Amino acid sequence: MTVESGNGRVAILADAHIGGPGGEAGPLVDQLDALPAASCGRLVLLGDLFHVWVGSRKFETADHRVVADALRRLRGAGVRLDYVEGNRDFFLVDSPYDELFDGIGLSVPFEVGGRRYLAVHGDGLDPSDRKYRFWNRLSKSRLSRTLWFGLPGPVAHYLAQRTERRLAQTNFRHKIEVPEEVLIRYAESRLVEGFDEVLLGHFHQPQTFQVEGGVLRLVDAWFNTREIEWLN
Repeated sequence: MTVESGNGRVAILADAHIGGPGGEAGPLVDQLDALPAASCGRLVLLGDLFHVWVGSRKFETADHRVVADALRRLRGAGVRLDYVEGNRDFFLVDSPYDELFDGIGLSVPFEVGGRRYLAVHGDGLDPSDRKYRFWNRLSKSRLSRTLWFGLPGPVAHYLAQRTERRLAQTNFRHKIEVPEEVLIRYAESRLVEGFDEVLLGHFHQPQTFQVEGGVLRLVDAWFNTREIEWLN
């Protein structure tokens, strides 16, 4: 099922990694605040908005707060916000940050001018990358949620820092070389569901593939371009 974008242009934001290679939040907040004046009707975020984002206030930083305020202003201005969970996002559904978005999920289907898109973060698509898939399942398990949320604030911050370092060591091969064959097979399997284009983040570099049934597009990381992209 796809959701029509409604009135206005559709913007895409992938892999800002604020607090990491994306730096401080100020430049991104300025761009978010400018979206309503640019006739933006919908913003689709392809995950990893922060270097690490956990769905509990005890992990919150000043950057988390100012970006959250900017997202609230966007929704208040009538912009629809959809968030695709990335590999550095933990337990956002039913968290205090849930109210920032019209929808949060592992994928977001939407339609723009009759063209049907599926937005997915892009991590964990290779079944042969067992190390990464195991770490991803473990770090987002119910047990991990219980442990994270039950920790005192200082210990929680220490764990977040350790987790960030651990994440930097996983999926390393795919950060160096995009697994094109894996991604193409995945895209073709989703395009047959009725989509025209599959959008992926995570790989931090722009590429477009004409594949059977439509288009696969890897969206560049915001921390590379310092720009929010537009679909129309």
